[in-house]
Amino acid sequence: MLKKFITTLALIVASLSFTSVAYAEHHGMKKDIVDVAAENGSFNTLVAAIKAAGLVDTLKGEGPFTVFAPTDEAFAKLADGTVESLLKPENKDKLAAILTYHVVAGKVMAADVVKLDSASTVQGQMVTIKANYGNVMVNNAKVIMTDVKASNGVIHVIDTVLLPK
Repeated sequence: MLKKFITTLALIVASLSFTSVAYAEHHGMKKDIVDVAAENGSFNTLVAAIKAAGLVDTLKGEGPFTVFAPTDEAFAKLADGTVESLLKPENKDKLAAILTYHVVAGKVMAADVVKLDSASTVQGQMVTIKANYGNVMVNNAKVIMTDVKASNGVIHVIDTVLLPK
């Protein structure tokens, strides 16, 4: 019941908070990828994971980066206890590998993503990219929002956490 409430709340917050990102950008207050994600409200789990993995400074760096960012709802799809386990200090390396699998070096806008069939991640493995009938898939994750701009790159929002092989 609580999980369903949190999921519903995340959807409501997501729809409201993307408006604020556009609004802030419109007024010239460009933020880096971590700040955009943190202020959005739909990426609380992702931001906590970035902190736990020690990747804040990296993702606040010059970049540019393209981040396929899973929402809180995407993290909620993982098996019970997975997120809690990954956030433990002893799993820092595994968490960092998962998170860097969501990052591509360079700024790849949606218009460019649809021309690709794969991309090399910062983690080292490739992700597959498919564009069909107006939908873009990165591995098994659907891109649900594109081109959320940050001062050091771009975020494409996805509905599923990508897991490296």
